[in-house]
Order: sequence, then structure tokens, then C-alpha cells
Amino acid sequence: MSEASAPRTRLRATDSKHRLFTASMELIGARGHQDVSVDEIARAAGVSKGTVYYNFGSKNDLIGELLNYGIAILFERLEAGTTAPDPDTGLRLMVSESLEFIAEYPAFSQLWISEQWQSDSHWAGALEQTRHDVIGVVRGALQRLAETRPNPPADALPDLDALATALFGATLILGRDRQVFHPERSIADCVGAAMAFTAPLR
Repeated sequence: MSEASAPRTRLRATDSKHRLFTASMELIGARGHQDVSVDEIARAAGVSKGTVYYNFGSKNDLIGELLNYGIAILFERLEAGTTAPDPDTGLRLMVSESLEFIAEYPAFSQLWISEQWQSDSHWAGALEQTRHDVIGVVRGALQRLAETRPNPPADALPDLDALATALFGATLILGRDRQVFHPERSIADCVGAAMAFTAPLR
């Protein structure tokens, strides 16, 4: 995996799309995407069913587009870490923003987890690309952190691809675990736990 990810389209939010995203994620979070109809999503979002079909074609296309919309929100938040004053602060900010995103959109995160490794998922390809892109961003942040070490031995650095994958996975699971089982656990505590993975770079 290369350090640089392909440039992503900037988020162009519209009120109707955001309402569709919020409504669909709430309904899917309550019952699962199989048991939610386009009628329900349209009604909850305050738009006509005809508008949904005209713009998206089918429920699977609608959910796929809304997944892309949610991913765009996540990437805009991750960008905050790339402009931080130092690599450690930037990486902590990325983890924190990811956890905040999971807390704000728990159904999105659950859908991502449940569909990610299902080969017959309608959205497996898009989610796999998203995973690749997120890990690429995290790897870039880890690389910047590693470069702050003064002349580290070549064999002292871990595999940054594997480390980025571990940090990504830990953040995703920590966010969902906090949402479902440990709401009393602070985001700061979760950031501290996730950042333990970066110990070999310090």
C-alpha cells in the first residue's frame, strides 16, 4: 500500500442528502438495512419516494450513495490531523475525530463493520476501497511520526502497513464498544488506548 491515497471528492452537502443520510442511518441502526424500505427512508427524511428513485434508482444504490456521503464526512474530519503542528498531535486528532464520528453516526459504523467482510455485500467493493484509503491516511500519519525519531535503526521500525491496519481496527472497534457497552468511557481514554499502538515509533 502506498503512503499517499487517491484524492477524494470534496463533500458537497445538501440539506436533502443530509436528511436522507441521517434518516437512513437511524432506521438501519434500529432494524438493519434488509428491513428498511425506501418508503420509510423517504418519509423519515421528508422527501418523496419518487425523488429518491429518480436520484438513486434503488434502495441499494441509495444506501451506497449515502455510505459515500458518510465516508466523505469522515475524511473531512481526518484532514484536521494532517494540518496539526506536530505528527503526534495530528495522529491523536485523527483518532479522536474518528471516535467522535462513530459516536455521532453509530449505525454507519455498524453497517461498515457488518458489511466489510461479506463477499456478497452490495457495497463490499466500495467499503474495501474506503478501508484502503483510510489505512493509507493513517499510514501517512505514522510515517510522519516515525520520521521524528533521530536516526532509528532500519530494523527497529515496525511494518507501517500492519501498524496502520491495527490502529484503524482498534479505533473502529473501540468506538463501537464504547457506544454499545461502555458509554462511560471517555473519548480521551479511547484515544490513549489506541495510541499505545504507536509505542514502537517513539
